Amino acid sequence: MRLWSTFAVTSSTVASGGPDERRIVSIYQRLGVPPVINAAGTLTRLGGTVMLPEVRDAMSEAACELVPVDELQAMASRAIASACGSEAGLVTSGASAGLTLAAAACMAGLDIVKMDRLPGGAGPRSEIVICRSHRNSYDHAFRVAGATLVEVGFSDRSPGVGVRETEAWEIDAAITENTAAIAYTASASAYPPLSVVSAVARKRRVPVIVDAAGQLPPPSNLRRFIAEGADLVAISGGKALRGPQGTGILAGRSDLIASAALQQLDMDVTFETWLPPPDLIPRDKLTGAPRHGMGRGFKVSKEQIVGLVVALGLFTDERAKADYARWLEVLHVIELGLRNCARVQATLVPPRQALGFPLLEVQLDPKETALTAYELVARMKKGRPAIHLGERRLMDGGILVHPASLDQATARIVLQRLLAELQAP
Repeated sequence: MRLWSTFAVTSSTVASGGPDERRIVSIYQRLGVPPVINAAGTLTRLGGTVMLPEVRDAMSEAACELVPVDELQAMASRAIASACGSEAGLVTSGASAGLTLAAAACMAGLDIVKMDRLPGGAGPRSEIVICRSHRNSYDHAFRVAGATLVEVGFSDRSPGVGVRETEAWEIDAAITENTAAIAYTASASAYPPLSVVSAVARKRRVPVIVDAAGQLPPPSNLRRFIAEGADLVAISGGKALRGPQGTGILAGRSDLIASAALQQLDMDVTFETWLPPPDLIPRDKLTGAPRHGMGRGFKVSKEQIVGLVVALGLFTDERAKADYARWLEVLHVIELGLRNCARVQATLVPPRQALGFPLLEVQLDPKETALTAYELVARMKKGRPAIHLGERRLMDGGILVHPASLDQATARIVLQRLLAELQAP
């Protein structure tokens, strides 16, 4: 009762200085979970990004009425298809869930018996071929569906023992009658090129699933992977799109999207009275109504579907250009403030793709300070407010500042705290 009373107060204030200086206490503070400053990126563990005001308003409005979720997903499918250049689309509960549903769709198709047997019981056609250099901890999503990953090729360039990467003939040789799909992890340095992998897949009539979860911005990447031959593409909805954090996009072939939708939706229906939207689910191609699928736990609320569609519509080149200019300004505040600090060297790192995220790399000088990058990051987290920094360069003695969730005010706080920690004993 006490917790609910605290939660329900929407206008609580606390003194922040003199008697006339008061500020609104956030819902997180009232619940005892202080907000943090996120200078680390669009990370799920930190809540992704702040949703756009238009998205929040749309979700609030969507919460006031009820609609059939399959019809709402059909509307979303048309919006996703238009934005991504695909035949169809589905709003998923994150990009990882999208990969699991993609694997399930490739293994089961529109066979409701195979759907019922997943995970792991759809028959021999349950292998997914993946380049060894594309393996990562997120490909667990394929194994959740019951798929077996078949690694191919090598990346001789990474350890410096050679000049070659996985080649098309190696992928082709790994495809058998048991192959359900080829998995591809998109990145600026991914090899072989997706177009090469797609050509092999088309020849062998095997679908390609692309993990493009973090490949936005730029907006052009919404269409890029389908254009390069992907059959299914999973994209996060709660990162650069600034939609609901728990959403994702699965775009691709209409038959595979239909299978994914059938394995995600509430299927407590009778076949005789079931009237699914025909542009999402081809009822006439089914032998009956499938049971709840393995993706039933990946349900997406009506509010999230609406929020994702609104966010997708707002993700334009004009907004991307404005965001990029703002990000540069934010990073310059910190970079300029660190120029006279002898203990670090701050360098602006431009994005690999136009209108992508620029970063600020802060390299500690071991000759000037005994403080390690690990210690600096830990100290920043322990302060109030806690500040989270990018950790991908820690092994090399550096930290990264990501601008996605920063503004001028929070950038100055990050700068002040960095200087304080660097100058502390």
